[in-house]
Amino acid sequence: MQINKFHKLAFLALALQVLVPTNMQAQKKKKFKENWKSLEKVNQEPEWFQDAKFGIYAHWGPVSNAFVGADPKQHYAGWHGMKMYTDGKIVPTKNGKPSSNYLLHKKKYGDPKEKGYIEIIEEFKPTGFDAKEWARLFKLSGAKFAGPVAMHHDNFAMWDAKSTRWNSMNYGGIDPSAALKKEIEANGMKFMASFHHAFTWQYYAPAHAHGNINPKDYDLYTSPHSLDSKTPDKRFYKEWWAKLKEYIDVYQPDLIWFDWWLENMTEESRQKFLAYYYNAGQKWGKDVAVAYKESTFPASTAIKDYERGRPNQPTKDVWLTDTSPGQWFFRPGAKYKTPNELVDILVDIVAKNGCMLLNVPPNPDGSIPKEMAYLLEEMGAWLQVNGESIYGTRPWTVFGEGPTRLPEGGHKVEKIKIVYKNTDIRYVKKGDKLLYATVMDAPKVVTVLKALSTDLGALNSKIEKIELLGSNEKVEWVRDERGVVIEAPNNLPTKYAHVYKITLEGYKENQIGGAVDAHVD
Repeated sequence: MQINKFHKLAFLALALQVLVPTNMQAQKKKKFKENWKSLEKVNQEPEWFQDAKFGIYAHWGPVSNAFVGADPKQHYAGWHGMKMYTDGKIVPTKNGKPSSNYLLHKKKYGDPKEKGYIEIIEEFKPTGFDAKEWARLFKLSGAKFAGPVAMHHDNFAMWDAKSTRWNSMNYGGIDPSAALKKEIEANGMKFMASFHHAFTWQYYAPAHAHGNINPKDYDLYTSPHSLDSKTPDKRFYKEWWAKLKEYIDVYQPDLIWFDWWLENMTEESRQKFLAYYYNAGQKWGKDVAVAYKESTFPASTAIKDYERGRPNQPTKDVWLTDTSPGQWFFRPGAKYKTPNELVDILVDIVAKNGCMLLNVPPNPDGSIPKEMAYLLEEMGAWLQVNGESIYGTRPWTVFGEGPTRLPEGGHKVEKIKIVYKNTDIRYVKKGDKLLYATVMDAPKVVTVLKALSTDLGALNSKIEKIELLGSNEKVEWVRDERGVVIEAPNNLPTKYAHVYKITLEGYKENQIGGAVDAHVD
């Protein structure tokens, strides 16, 4: 058979189409534009993020030094660079008295009008920072993604920035972002970074109220504006974007996490960021993710975050909780949550279709406090045994049962002290054949999984086997109208929550067989 010129060309075109990688074809099709309609086409919940469940970031920078020598019994607000100017007169307070942050700064450095935040920046000495050790601990903890707070409200870049002179290379001689990216990725984790500098506009307003800021330092403090101003100027937008764009281009993070106040910035600035970052991800061949607070982005374009909180029931869309075992930044004599509390919070989050982003607050020199290292090691030990009930799971029909519940969902609900009991159960699944039931405290005598009762329709599948993760002991159980009743094991494999792995027959459906109309007369 002869092949004419037309057939040759057609054959060549087909061959080229086969040779061009599918992702390259997708890149050509998926060019996101700076509008919500286009951005809604993104896969805002990448599979890797849904599977990861647990990540770590670190609040660390010059402000960590500010609390050295502080009274451990005294309360200090977290936003020190803002509250250090709250004198009760020029910057009013409710009781008319100066804030504890103001008094601390004045004692250590002098009157903030004369000795401002730059004094804190100039004493930043990260002599204890060790990216290998950070990454080792993060990996040991069981985290699947990790990274730095790249820029907090103080407008200080924790990288070797060209977009601002206020950076960790000029003041400290290190690039923690570059070092952490290398070590985190070498340990098989995704790399993330958080940005809090939208709030910088309000954060430094009290500094301007005191005045005496050298105009050459407006690149740190922002342009002069009133205490109640919520309208950043053009310079602010330009500098805000330059820092963000630089970080994206240089460090190519898998996840960018935003703190609040970005919702006060223009829609155009938010759309510009999303389009640029998602298009960059396509270029890199990576499924990148964005986390946000409040109403910054539509839920169809990014991942919603709850600060120290979570919903009180599962949601259709995956979400994130950012939380800390204690204060966000270093404090002398800091008190931390227990490993048991952190494990229980993680289990509850995952059952409701969420992921945890845990803060690790280093010492001012960049070393990890031994108390924090202990928490990470304990979480890692628990996940080593029970990780299959966390990673790669999805919410089940019922997220949980038992008497201990959050009264409401949202931000800051962790302030409500919750102690889970052995009658509190959380469920997740993997496919149609694996169900995990986590008992939130040590089982006593029997554990009853009421959601699996034969009287209810939550589980319409035969149970083939039940095992206790981390144990070879045979699990004695029966299923009836009460639920699945499990006898307590003689020995428990871990110190915290305990997980029963339930293997199911899986959903089946009989086929009619033959012609579908064979029964018709």
